[in-house]
Amino acid sequence: MADEGPQGTKRDFLFLATGAGLAVGAGAVAWPFVASMAPDAATVAAGAPLEVDLSPIQDGQIVNVFWRGKLIFVRKLTEKEITDMKAVPLSEMIDPATFDSRVKKGHDQWLVSYGNCTHLGCVPIGHSGNYEGWSCPCHGSQFDAVGRVRRGPAPTNLPIPPYAFETDTKIKIGEEGGKAVA
Repeated sequence: MADEGPQGTKRDFLFLATGAGLAVGAGAVAWPFVASMAPDAATVAAGAPLEVDLSPIQDGQIVNVFWRGKLIFVRKLTEKEITDMKAVPLSEMIDPATFDSRVKKGHDQWLVSYGNCTHLGCVPIGHSGNYEGWSCPCHGSQFDAVGRVRRGPAPTNLPIPPYAFETDTKIKIGEEGGKAVA
C-alpha cells in the first residue's frame, strides 16, 4: 500500500485530462455568449461617439483627438482670440463664415473642427501663420483661430464635425442633439 505504482499515475492523468476537457468545453459553450455582447461590425465601422473631457485644456491650447479615423482639433480660445475673430470682416475671407457659425452658442471659447487642410488633406500646424490659427506646411494655406481659411489654396474652412456639449467640461463628438450621427 505504500507504493501505488502505475495505477496512481494513471488515475492522476485521467483526473487532469477530464478537468482540462471540461474547462475547454465550458469555454467553447461560453464563447458565443461573450462574443454576442460586443458591438457588431457595422457599429464599429460607423464609429461610436467619442467623449472628450475639456477640463484639463488650458486657454489657447489645441488638443488632437481621433474620431472615425479622422483627426479632430479641439481648441480653447483665449479672450483675445474670441474678440479678434469676432471682429474679422467677412469680406476678408475666402469662405465667409461668422464666428458664431463656427462655435456652439454659450461655448464661444471652444472650437471643434476636423484637422485636415481642405486643399489636399495635409495636417496644418497650430499656432502658426498670420492669423493666430493654423498654417499648412505643404502648400501654404492659412486658417484663423476658428478654422476659417484666410489664405489659399485651400478653398473652404476647416469643417466642423457633429458634436454636442454634455456638460460645460465634456463634449461628445459624433452626436448632435442627443442623437448619434450616422
